[in-house]
Amino acid sequence: MRLIERVHAGMVYDRRTRVLAGMLTRLVPANGRVLDVGCGDGLVSRHIQDARPHVSIEGVDVLVRPTTFIPVTRFDGERLPFADDSFAAVLLVDVLHHADDPAALLAEAARVSRGSIVLKDHRRDGILAGARLRFMDRVGNARHGVALPGNYWSEQEWRRAFDNLGLSVASWTTDVPLYPLWAAWLFGNRLHCVASIEKDGHRVGLTSPPRDGP
Repeated sequence: MRLIERVHAGMVYDRRTRVLAGMLTRLVPANGRVLDVGCGDGLVSRHIQDARPHVSIEGVDVLVRPTTFIPVTRFDGERLPFADDSFAAVLLVDVLHHADDPAALLAEAARVSRGSIVLKDHRRDGILAGARLRFMDRVGNARHGVALPGNYWSEQEWRRAFDNLGLSVASWTTDVPLYPLWAAWLFGNRLHCVASIEKDGHRVGLTSPPRDGP
């Protein structure tokens, strides 16, 4: 497993960071304050901020790493320590499936955003999807001490959660090329999704990625 983790760090991590930063940059507002929930080291947000110089991104995480690329505040994983409508947008990048109660944390993101939620997460649809996602999670996160409850949602469950919170899907794609070709057939294969979710019908994304739906 440690060998696999080293291969992942050396061959996948940098590509993942570049691909996600490029996709998410198109969905954040042109200016304003953005919150990255569960930001890890904050490198993806750092790249977004470099591309959007009038955007200020700060992060919160349960585990604050010794070195981060953006300012990071510790939080309890449940309640975001900010007032309602504090941010132009909220980023949730591979974080909800780590939460004990993903729906509650999504509701918190909606509470502190006055515009949109920009989301990257997993999609538990397809053959052995749950097993493949658990393996990816173990390789990518276990060494950082990240909780791995495996709360992966199907696309139907995602859309039900958005409906329950009165959120609308502005863009949704499962074309998320995080992996090189030799790994994409097993670990890509529409297991990932990137979406822009609107609050109260207010659209803040500049451009939308290719859409599979809604």
